[in-house]
Amino acid sequence: MPTFDYDLFVIGGGSGGVRSARLAASMGKKVAIAEEFRFGGTCVIRGCVPKKLYVYASQFHEHFEDAAGFGWQVGETRFDWPTLVAAKEKEITRLEGLYRKGLENSAATILATRAVLVGPNTIRLTVTDELVTAERILIAVGGHPTPHVDLPGHELCISSNEAFDLPDLPKSIVITGGGYIAVEFANIFHGLGVETTLIYRGKQILSRFDQDMRQGLQAAMIAKGIRVICEDIITNVAEGEGGRRIVTTKAGETLTVDQVMLALGRVPNTGSLGLETAGVAVDARGAIIVDDYSRTNVPGIFALGDVTDRVQLTPVAIHEAMCFIETEFRGNAVSPDHDLIATAVFSQPEIGTVGMSEEEAAKAFDDLEVYRAEFRPMKATLSGRQEKTIMKLVVNAADRKVLGAHILGHEAGEMAQLLGISLKAGVTKDDFDRTMAVHPTASEELVTMYQPSYRVRNGQRI
Repeated sequence: MPTFDYDLFVIGGGSGGVRSARLAASMGKKVAIAEEFRFGGTCVIRGCVPKKLYVYASQFHEHFEDAAGFGWQVGETRFDWPTLVAAKEKEITRLEGLYRKGLENSAATILATRAVLVGPNTIRLTVTDELVTAERILIAVGGHPTPHVDLPGHELCISSNEAFDLPDLPKSIVITGGGYIAVEFANIFHGLGVETTLIYRGKQILSRFDQDMRQGLQAAMIAKGIRVICEDIITNVAEGEGGRRIVTTKAGETLTVDQVMLALGRVPNTGSLGLETAGVAVDARGAIIVDDYSRTNVPGIFALGDVTDRVQLTPVAIHEAMCFIETEFRGNAVSPDHDLIATAVFSQPEIGTVGMSEEEAAKAFDDLEVYRAEFRPMKATLSGRQEKTIMKLVVNAADRKVLGAHILGHEAGEMAQLLGISLKAGVTKDDFDRTMAVHPTASEELVTMYQPSYRVRNGQRI
């Protein structure tokens, strides 16, 4: 039997890597985890957490406006960007400390270094050039924004990484992309008073979401004053006078703005990891190829989270980590369940969704019932805001099983989490119908839509 320095060596200190290292170490395994930057990964340091904090900050200007309709007189307001940046940094530093504390309490060895594979069971620590061995190596290094190097002037642009720590809040910005990151940041910057333009090559934002959610959100963004340009792309970014950016599009439009943000997807962090040396297979996008149990093609080497490009969500990486520990250290083979994952877009208004869109369901089932409600939420009746809430259930007519639930409106993400439990349990429309409403709430519409708004048979609405 070969002797190894560690039972488990984890490369990457994000949510999936930290959870794996902490759980294995708490079981008495000898564990090391290497991270070259900060613990917490994309989610804590430059993703979900700071983004949600900035979403909250960007909503206050509407709260101040709405207050008048409820009898409040709000005085002069002023936003200070450096204060928000500093508060964000304080919070993510606190969270990073909790990640470290959890590892320390479980007796995992923390290594502040880049780790590179030099063989199936061997890792080189770049800071000391030391070689260490491990029976199992777990790669959980996440991903990074696509740099879009083919775009002339891409070096003049920022990504979501830099957006959180800009030295000054720009007066104007162009964001290119139509996914959730682009949409969320367009709403954040607009809410903070920035003149915002979103450019997307498709006909409508959020291509993978239900059509009603896409249409409703795009209309709401335009009504707020966000300029949305579809079916166009940026072809060049040049430096203008005073450090401004001159943006040229394929359609021939020219925009001069303070910042340009590229939000064109994310790619796995697999460069310079020594994957080729160790013989680890990757796909065309550079993602590590794994089986149902997060095993690579090389025995003893595993990968999970965004570096595998399965589902790029923090809770998914954590779930994959727990399945990895259960399988490898507890002898109970468990594969990650990637079905019916509830998701949210923290736009304004939010989208919360779980299950199939109407378009997906129409391709998979012959006969659908679609229940749809669109209404002005109660809060808007006194504030005067015209924003609408949309709720939608997609149901298989044959067995009444709810295939998808989609919400556009305030706190949609919170509702999506609870709907995720229901759909995971195999809920039917009859279960919704016999559930008593909580009144007055927006979510009561989910259990009071008794008659289908329309049906879809063989892909056609009737």
